[in-house]
Amino acid sequence: MATPIGNLADLSLRAIHCLGLVDALACEDTRQGGALLRHLGLHKPLLALHQHNEREASAAVLARLAAGERVAYASDAGTPAISDPGAVLVREAVAAGYRVLPLPGPSSAATALSVAGDTQAQGFAFVGFLPTKAGERRTALQSVLALEAQSQLLFEAPHRIVELISLLAELGPERRVTVCRELTKQFEQVHTAEAATLPAWMAADAQRQRGEFVLVLHARAPQALAEDALPAEALRVLRLLMAELPLKQAVALAAQISGAPRNRLYDAGLAIKNGANAED
Repeated sequence: MATPIGNLADLSLRAIHCLGLVDALACEDTRQGGALLRHLGLHKPLLALHQHNEREASAAVLARLAAGERVAYASDAGTPAISDPGAVLVREAVAAGYRVLPLPGPSSAATALSVAGDTQAQGFAFVGFLPTKAGERRTALQSVLALEAQSQLLFEAPHRIVELISLLAELGPERRVTVCRELTKQFEQVHTAEAATLPAWMAADAQRQRGEFVLVLHARAPQALAEDALPAEALRVLRLLMAELPLKQAVALAAQISGAPRNRLYDAGLAIKNGANAED
């Protein structure tokens, strides 16, 4: 079941009704789940089910279901199984023949999309948290930026937001980004600007570096995509070289041969590589 991402008033009437009916509440953090129940004046047994014990805790939930109990599951905030535990429990419950009912409601991803105003996007892709290691993080963000026709949704923690903003400004300075901070909470903030301007904006006020973040990378306008499109011959050369060489080496040689911009060739190479992996 979906729970508030900040404002308790966002809990749906159906969720409140179901919490009153269930025999137990499985939750990512029993402190959070307990606080929610106390807010509603309810008292239910709490079962801890988080990323470190999801398989074992799912078995405990199934045991309760086998005994005829009704059990709800709630992650700390938002909708379960979206960068949160829950998917394993759902899979195991369905496999065991139990009915799983979704209780929709708050989602930081959907909330951020609704306020981003990305009119150019052809759909969206949920990325979530990028890798924490610097090299993997850079490579992952380059792949994300290569998908230019969609909005891209990223999550980030406060202790890494400055690093992510700086990397965005370096790799995609012209891309528009909506930075959502503390959505639905008291100090909620939404700011949309080109990535190149975001480091200075964030540095201007230390408060802007605090809280939980959702970033929406806007799609590039069709006109910009057309202007940056690579010549067919440059793409042909790149594909031939990629069949025999690592990506960086293929891009370097393709740039020398075709005269096409290296950064555009690299983006195209990532898209080709990701497309091939998807087909596999």
